[in-house]
Amino acid sequence: MTTREAGRLGGEKVKKERGVEFYSEIGHKGGQIGGQKGGNATKQKYGTPFYSQIGKKGGHRVRELIEAGRKALEEE
Repeated sequence: MTTREAGRLGGEKVKKERGVEFYSEIGHKGGQIGGQKGGNATKQKYGTPFYSQIGKKGGHRVRELIEAGRKALEEE
């Protein structure tokens, strides 16, 4: 299973459990609670390369977890 497939399946599970309205609700909350203000503050503090670094770290961790799951299945 690829990282993309895992993400899609996770999204489908949340959609099934919480409904489409959940995504609309959290989208509105992000804008109302100052998500843009917080993002701008982070951007000013750390710069744009920071986002690239954390994105790569997150992707590596997901790959590690998927590989660990595959190995566990093979050992069974």
